[in-house]
Amino acid sequence: MDPTPGTEAWYAQVTEDIIEPERPIIDCHHHLFYGWFWMGRHRPDYSLEDLWRDTGSGHKIEKTVFAECGTGYRTAGPDHLKPVGETEYVAGIAAQSARAGPGKAVIAGIVSYADVTLGDALDELLDAHETAGKGLLRGIRDAPMRQRRSGIPLPTGVPWPRLYLDEAFQAGVRRIGQRGYTFEAYHNHTYLRDFSALAKAAAGTTIILDHVGTPLGTGPFQGQREAVFQQWRADIALLAECPNVYVKLGGLAMPGIGFGWHAAAKPATSDELVAAQKRYYLHTIECFGAHRCMFESNFPMDKVSVSYAVLWNALKKMVADFSEDEKHALFYGTAARVYRL
Repeated sequence: MDPTPGTEAWYAQVTEDIIEPERPIIDCHHHLFYGWFWMGRHRPDYSLEDLWRDTGSGHKIEKTVFAECGTGYRTAGPDHLKPVGETEYVAGIAAQSARAGPGKAVIAGIVSYADVTLGDALDELLDAHETAGKGLLRGIRDAPMRQRRSGIPLPTGVPWPRLYLDEAFQAGVRRIGQRGYTFEAYHNHTYLRDFSALAKAAAGTTIILDHVGTPLGTGPFQGQREAVFQQWRADIALLAECPNVYVKLGGLAMPGIGFGWHAAAKPATSDELVAAQKRYYLHTIECFGAHRCMFESNFPMDKVSVSYAVLWNALKKMVADFSEDEKHALFYGTAARVYRL
């Protein structure tokens, strides 16, 4: 019987020598959670020890950025301030990581959640996040792909597919930039054109696209990979015309992308990742340039398909022919600059 996907025995089937083990890396996107549900099922907690187990698997991960995922919310008080509980939770873990000493990745930045359509109440929420973050708050994430957070009402009167065109949403993103924070979003490829419109409407805000726009390959997009790729390709080129937009390169091992490794007899190898995904990464880098792109792990979401060590091997293989300046930007420099690390 084959090992169950996601178990240590399953990951142990694919081991690789670490490529460029001394290259410094900032993992610009990962999560931490407990008591978490995803894809309709309870998922194992992902703690600091779990993160360290992954970041310590061979690559030189020096710093990381936590991205909101709806965990640790306050259970009492005003609804719009409940997400501050997540910032409090992560700030405590980040302080622990900073005390660990050499060889341990440090959580150096926090991206928190805010309903950006809150209007005047958005400043109150940002103030609370700032206090809770203890100097680590770097940005805010909100998007149509966000599932309903417990106790947090969705904006009313705005169809989710056109949310980025809503004037209140655009005003909120502008306000986030005025406060000195980045705004980022997780959405699938069908939102990219509206996202370009948002970027133009909030030209003074540094805006980050997560997971190269998540080109889906399941559900209604099952069997349409080439059609989706061509549309995604054109829309990424259009988005790149907005100079305030940056892109996180990763997230393509999530089940919704449709490559199927999460249910395979073995996890993905780095060569398999390169063969399936390289064109997405290279097109994005070609459009945006290395200094507007940054590699991410998106762990543990992508961990359902590949181990941490193998994932970063694949990312290094994809840009093996790039200049040293470009490599440094992709693995470290862009994230350090955008997130002020």
